[in-house]
Amino acid sequence: MERIDFSDLNSDRPLKGKKILLGVCGSIAAYKSVFLLRLLQKQGAEVQVIMTNNAKQFVTPLTFSTLSQNPVFSYLWHESTGNQDWSQHVQIAQKADLILIAPATMNTITKLACGICDDAVTATVFSASCPILIAPAMDKDMFNSPQNQKNLQTLQAFGYRILPTETGFLASGLYGEGRLLEPDIIVEQVLFTLTPKLLLNQNLLINVGPTQEPIDPVRFISNYSTGKMGIAIAKWAYRMGAQVTLIAGAITAEIPPIPIQVVRVQTANQMFQAMLEHFPKASIIIGTAAVADFKPQFSQNQKIKKIDNQEIINLVLTQNPDILLELGKQKKTHQKLVGFALETHNELENAKKKLLKKNLDWIVLNSTQEKGATFGHDTNKVYFISSNQVIETELLPKEQIAIQLLQIIASMH
Repeated sequence: MERIDFSDLNSDRPLKGKKILLGVCGSIAAYKSVFLLRLLQKQGAEVQVIMTNNAKQFVTPLTFSTLSQNPVFSYLWHESTGNQDWSQHVQIAQKADLILIAPATMNTITKLACGICDDAVTATVFSASCPILIAPAMDKDMFNSPQNQKNLQTLQAFGYRILPTETGFLASGLYGEGRLLEPDIIVEQVLFTLTPKLLLNQNLLINVGPTQEPIDPVRFISNYSTGKMGIAIAKWAYRMGAQVTLIAGAITAEIPPIPIQVVRVQTANQMFQAMLEHFPKASIIIGTAAVADFKPQFSQNQKIKKIDNQEIINLVLTQNPDILLELGKQKKTHQKLVGFALETHNELENAKKKLLKKNLDWIVLNSTQEKGATFGHDTNKVYFISSNQVIETELLPKEQIAIQLLQIIASMH
């Protein structure tokens, strides 16, 4: 049995060791930058804030320096030091792994598009060679003005990543485009930018969560699956550059704010049809869903009522399609097919049989014998099994399991 050290990506603090410059401009949305700073730190990043003079009207440099534990850079010239640090913008720009300007005002966007370099933010950006993310925030008419839209297009052509804005109520009292993205969404885009693109140009199809098989309008057969494992895989596959289609059963886990295609289904048959529909364009297919093996032979149209003095109710069950087995029968050209197996005994033997029977490239074995693993937990312990390899993991966060699986899949292409 083989153990492999997967140490290059850490799900707990994926930005550990990354130096991020957070540019803050003069917008009422600057208060969100405080929360953004904390979320970036939570992901392991070292953050230094750079500010325009107008930004100080909304949040003080003391707030950012205290929280970041780094000095705030906001002056190009310091008379008190005899201008000895006039090149500070160059020094911090060259050390940065990423520059994020959030909020980015129309004023700063215009300066960047036109090459105007007269404050700490613009001077630092123009001195950088790292990725630059722009998160605009302004009133709706300002945001939609032809000048602003042209400048955003110019920056995009220069290679800057322009994040979208949200639609909602604005500080002016108007309703429309221009709201700064919520901090958790911005952080997700930072993670996307800095995660190695191991799955670039890959289309990943994954099913997650339990299915529900109706007994009557108010009852169903299901299981304890939450969908956490599959959602973790979908999230990291997106960060690694894949186009992701998520076929979701009755999940209780939250889908993160990432741009993936989500198809909602309830029953095993619905999930099977959705997987067949998206199979041809997929290059990677992963089956994590806990599909109900059985369904009632007949589903009642009305609620089944209790019957006095009758203790036993007979429910006739029939088998659902085995989705992975049927997908394995499809003609695979470029596709890689990965399944999950949950076993209670003879785990390795039964998983290897499923690998062969279902024509899988890899199967991930879960065991109910491991405390803190499988349904409902944030951790798991698995075996990655192929026709000639067995890799055992420790008890790890499910996101770390997802990373390891995707690294294995990436090595197959």
